[in-house]
Amino acid sequence: MAAMTWMVTGGAGYIGAHVVRAFLDEGIDVVVLDDLSSGHADFVPDGVPFVRGSIRDQPLVAAALREHACEGVVHLAGFKYAGVSVQRPLHTYAENVTGTVSLLAAMAEADVTAIVFSSSAAVYGTPDVDLVTEETPTTPESPYGESKLIGEWVIRDQARATADGPHPLRHTSLRYFNVVGSQGSLYDSSPHNLFPLVLDALVAGRTPRVNGVDYPTPDGSCVRDYIHVADLAATHVAAARALAGGRELQPVYNLGSGAGSSVLEIMAAMAAGTGIDFTPEIAPRRPGDPARIVASGEAAARDLGWRMTHDLESMVASAWRARQLLEESTAGAD
Repeated sequence: MAAMTWMVTGGAGYIGAHVVRAFLDEGIDVVVLDDLSSGHADFVPDGVPFVRGSIRDQPLVAAALREHACEGVVHLAGFKYAGVSVQRPLHTYAENVTGTVSLLAAMAEADVTAIVFSSSAAVYGTPDVDLVTEETPTTPESPYGESKLIGEWVIRDQARATADGPHPLRHTSLRYFNVVGSQGSLYDSSPHNLFPLVLDALVAGRTPRVNGVDYPTPDGSCVRDYIHVADLAATHVAAARALAGGRELQPVYNLGSGAGSSVLEIMAAMAAGTGIDFTPEIAPRRPGDPARIVASGEAAARDLGWRMTHDLESMVASAWRARQLLEESTAGAD
């Protein structure tokens, strides 16, 4: 079988960098495209080609796809902050919708015919079911969630349009909730995600906060899917391999835990994993936070080998280890 090369857009970001390493671990060559708006150049491994630029720069993307003879694209680049997207809808749509359109145009120009799209469970909004499946209605409640759903539609429509041509587009989209944990020194630098917020507070000597403990859940706090970034990355590679091998995949898959964890369970795991004993501060509910959103991962397990190989303890331990490495490297640079 000829050697594969895949482009990873957003490959200098937290999730993207883990996907890059998962490809390399499988012996598959990658090229990273990232504008470093939220990524880190030092997340790109030595020897991996790095193209600094935006997915909206169609000539740049097409040239990179041709130069590196890419077989497919894992598309993670985008603006991912759901709360901020409400204040910045135009920016969100430009990055996530216009950007995906430009990427698809560049792929068509370079005859690249496979794409794995990193979507989001935000497309479901506030579902009224205990377990979200791929058939659950999509009712996004933020420009971010809407932009991800439109991205799926655009990819689907391009696949339909090219189905009878010489270069039909093959695709799948992966929907997931909260990605946590780390491998090595790759850390989550998001100012909005729960794990880095808790670790930031603990490192600074502040008490982490829980927003609402009066929900109709076993311990009163919100329940969500939390999945380890390494498991997520491995499934992106599995999807890329399936498309490269000509397998028919569903248009979308949920990468869910099937069970979920509560925010208070996360806090207890954080105290145990970091060795910093604390009682979280209880704050009022945030508007729009559903009590429970948990997805089934059965379809992805069947077709892509999706499985959770990390429990909550190892998710926390790996995130804490990466955070300590960051603190050490920052201290060493001073």
